[in-house]
Amino acid sequence: MKILVSGSHGLVGSALTKALRAQGDEVLSLVRNTPKSPTEIAWQPNGALDPAALDGIDVVVHLAGESIAAGRWNDEKKRRIRESRINGTTSISEALARNANPPRTFVCASAIGYYGNRADELLTEASSRGEDFLSGVCVEWERATDPAAEKGIRVVNARFGIILSTEGGALAKMLPPFRMGVGGRIGDGKQWMSWIALADVINGLMFVIRNQSVTGPVNFVAPNPVTNAEFTKTLGKVLSRPTIFPIPAFAVRLAFGEMADALLLSSARVEPVELEKAGFAFAHNDLESALRQAL
Repeated sequence: MKILVSGSHGLVGSALTKALRAQGDEVLSLVRNTPKSPTEIAWQPNGALDPAALDGIDVVVHLAGESIAAGRWNDEKKRRIRESRINGTTSISEALARNANPPRTFVCASAIGYYGNRADELLTEASSRGEDFLSGVCVEWERATDPAAEKGIRVVNARFGIILSTEGGALAKMLPPFRMGVGGRIGDGKQWMSWIALADVINGLMFVIRNQSVTGPVNFVAPNPVTNAEFTKTLGKVLSRPTIFPIPAFAVRLAFGEMADALLLSSARVEPVELEKAGFAFAHNDLESALRQAL
């Protein structure tokens, strides 16, 4: 297949591009700069994308977006988070809708931030949205794919959980203090963390690309979420380090502001109902095996 990927240099995009090419797919990249090879297509997320650029493409995978964990949130940062997701998705979705012979499938990133802070509630793709900033962003992000869906294109909204990798994301940021033996639970440690191994993210994306029965919101999380206290204990075990230095909630809020409540203290106990229903087999169902593989 001929597959177009945005965000191809990010954590997920680079691994997905490599995996797709390894199995014989032709992969093109959407890039903001001047294309340097025939495998690159220029675009600007805040501008229109020429529908002709999508000619001959079978699948579009849209992963680009401003990092939510880099830098303290202020009004400008929140504007970039929102606009990078909604404007970019709108640009691609509208170009797909205007193409005379559009790709069959549009896989667009989203996040379990859609559900907001839900304590111990068990969440599936059918659960309602949350009420915080990230939830609102995710709702608009997914709605931005509507033009493609109305064209008859199969749309998959991949709601990613915490992706475990030493190359980036939450785990990479957690490792330095844990390796020094000064890691610990955050707040009371009761908040749920819905995680997924990077390998399962990539295999899951390739699975939904090829499985025509999968459509709409899909939770990309492992079947066994854990509390922050359990995550902390397991990471310490894998690293053979103590985890006796908890970080009080007030200190996290002091250090990270609004982002602390949205990313570090928020609780989302999410299940991958749609992936399991479609027959996807996770390589890493338990946290310890996922961490050992990542590390």
